Amino acid sequence: MLEHCLSPRIIFAYRDFVAVPKSRQEQPDPMLKTTIAGSLPKPEWLAEPKKLWPAWRGAGAELERAKRDATLLWLKEQEDAGIDIVTDGEQSRQHFVHGFLEFVDGIDFSRKVKMGIRNNRYDAMVPVVTSELRLKGRVHQTEARLLKSHTSKRRKITLPGPMTIVDTIADEHYGDKVKLAMAFAALLNQEARALEKDGVDVIQFDEPAFNVYMDDVKRWGIDALHRAIQGLKCTTCVHICYGYGIQANVDWKKTLGVEWRQYEEIFPALAKSKLDQVSLECIHSHVPVELLRLLKGKDVLVGVIDVASDQIETPAEVADTIRSALKYVPAKHFYACTNCGMAPMDREVAVAKLRALAAGAALARKSLGKRPKKQGRTTISGRKRKRGRKA
Repeated sequence: MLEHCLSPRIIFAYRDFVAVPKSRQEQPDPMLKTTIAGSLPKPEWLAEPKKLWPAWRGAGAELERAKRDATLLWLKEQEDAGIDIVTDGEQSRQHFVHGFLEFVDGIDFSRKVKMGIRNNRYDAMVPVVTSELRLKGRVHQTEARLLKSHTSKRRKITLPGPMTIVDTIADEHYGDKVKLAMAFAALLNQEARALEKDGVDVIQFDEPAFNVYMDDVKRWGIDALHRAIQGLKCTTCVHICYGYGIQANVDWKKTLGVEWRQYEEIFPALAKSKLDQVSLECIHSHVPVELLRLLKGKDVLVGVIDVASDQIETPAEVADTIRSALKYVPAKHFYACTNCGMAPMDREVAVAKLRALAAGAALARKSLGKRPKKQGRTTISGRKRKRGRKA
């Protein structure tokens, strides 16, 4: 990696003058494309490492430059690894929800209150909605324009979903979760439309709360997402998972039993939704892989990288997970992804996992091209029988 030899700040100051993205028409469009759920670890010169809510190292213009440098560093790492659809790594956000809330008027950050998150899975100090919500201005314009200027790959920006925002903030103004969610959805739509104009190809809404409040997902959660994507022509995605690899989430997963069937309740509704893609957790989870068939017609971003473990997946392990899921998702709708964001991870571990993701997808892609022509039907026992002959 370049930064082993030079300061990343020097590398990307140089890159600013020489980076001219190649035409997209020159880029291949492989089957089994790769992408990530969104976040990547912040370099230690930007923020506290291995923290979900890290403190920034700098302030003012210095901090803004550091955020920009970190964004470009992770863009280079994704390109070097071979990731097909790249992100900003959420380097400019202290937290995936509050990074958006900081740009919203009507929220009082000066008096945070303690609140249970994800149905009281863990407590957090959250700001309070005190008046009508309005965007102060653009939220992720800088990141979107950096991506456009420095890569010819397809670009993705993530935003928090309305239901997850509502579950991560206290309310003293709207007095109703659905009204509050729709107010945030309107603001998300405002930023999403602007991101589309900035050249963003995929806009993803992160909804870990969808795995907690399944009835509300069907009652109003998907409707709120529909409001958030209203008028968009770019690809839209919703990310659903069992959370970051933090201890509170690890402990919660242990209570879910041998099979995690939360997806079963909401996939049929998502299959009927207006969203183009669904991103979900798969590898090392107890999600029955056959549930993926419930998303018929959607692009499915299948988590083949575990973000709750520092163990690096081998390309063969990634390829095996892909092949297993391909039994239920057509290859043309299949994207290899991470289970969730990697923000709290060690930076070098995250880099290695990016490489494993791309290498595993390439291995699976290669095996797809070598599939033999069917000679007959295969029974459960694995024996083949000739066509036209009764058993």
